[in-house]
Amino acid sequence: EMSADSRIATATAIGSGVLAISQAFERLQPDIVVVYADRFEGFAAVIAASQMNIPTAHIEGGDLTEGGALDDSVRHAMSKLAHLHFTTNQQATNRILGMGEEPWRVHTVGFPAIDMISEGNYASPAECAERLGLDLGRPVVLFTQHSVTTEFELAGQQVQPSLRALRKLAAEGVQVVMTYPNNDAGGRMIIAALDDPQNVGANCVQVRRSLGRYLYHGVLALARDPAVRVACVGNSSSGIKETPAFGCPTVNIGSRQEGRLRGGNVIDAGYDEVALEAAVRRCLFDESFRKAARETDNPYYLGDAGKKIAAVLAEVPLNQALLRKAMTLKGEARDGWFC
Repeated sequence: EMSADSRIATATAIGSGVLAISQAFERLQPDIVVVYADRFEGFAAVIAASQMNIPTAHIEGGDLTEGGALDDSVRHAMSKLAHLHFTTNQQATNRILGMGEEPWRVHTVGFPAIDMISEGNYASPAECAERLGLDLGRPVVLFTQHSVTTEFELAGQQVQPSLRALRKLAAEGVQVVMTYPNNDAGGRMIIAALDDPQNVGANCVQVRRSLGRYLYHGVLALARDPAVRVACVGNSSSGIKETPAFGCPTVNIGSRQEGRLRGGNVIDAGYDEVALEAAVRRCLFDESFRKAARETDNPYYLGDAGKKIAAVLAEVPLNQALLRKAMTLKGEARDGWFC
């Protein structure tokens, strides 16, 4: 658990995680460990597993987020420590192969969270309205903004233009549901800004610690009804990877998701109150853009990701061939490339 907004807090959390998770692995003796994405908790798990000769599968490797978060460095390190790879798209697969991973280890399966979306496993409009006190006849904004870890000391400053723009919209009757950021360094500064009486006391604004996946997806799914005006605003990866499945108009703020593959439902905006307000208004009131968002292709959907992952895990031999990784790159220069 993170105890402070500082660089040492994350490093300490990773070290503590390695110690605690390795002890758990020693007790459990797992046949294989499955780790996910790019969080430091998963990084601790894959370090522990790899050093204990436990086969490890990594979901969502090969993605890009070049905007100042440490996610890319952690994600790529996890990929090199893992023995099997389940990617969300072909570009990600190509990057992992470019790291020298053997092709038989890499499987392009799509984004697993979309399985539950495809199954309709999320809150209904009536549930969303009741649990959040929403009037679905009025516009709704779902807002989450995280810190950028390489500049976490600016997190409190960077969230202010967003809050000012959203409070202005809320004064006009737009319903704004704000959720806490994750526990990266800088997150506490954002929480302090969210919980400021000027913000939490504003008309039509509510602040929640978390909605949980079921309710969160339910709010995004409101966008499927052309009569309901809803927008996802912030810099969470869910705004890039999950919103296309619902056709939900999205404003991506700042640099945190820079470089990530995205659908045509996303508008990028900087830390500028005027630009952010204009982008959110476009998501809520521009009928042409709202229609384009509902019809956008989803670059992360391939179908049945969970079943594909389960099939590979069920059939892969848990032997020395799995544990002993080979480097496919020979280090030879060819036409300006190294192969």
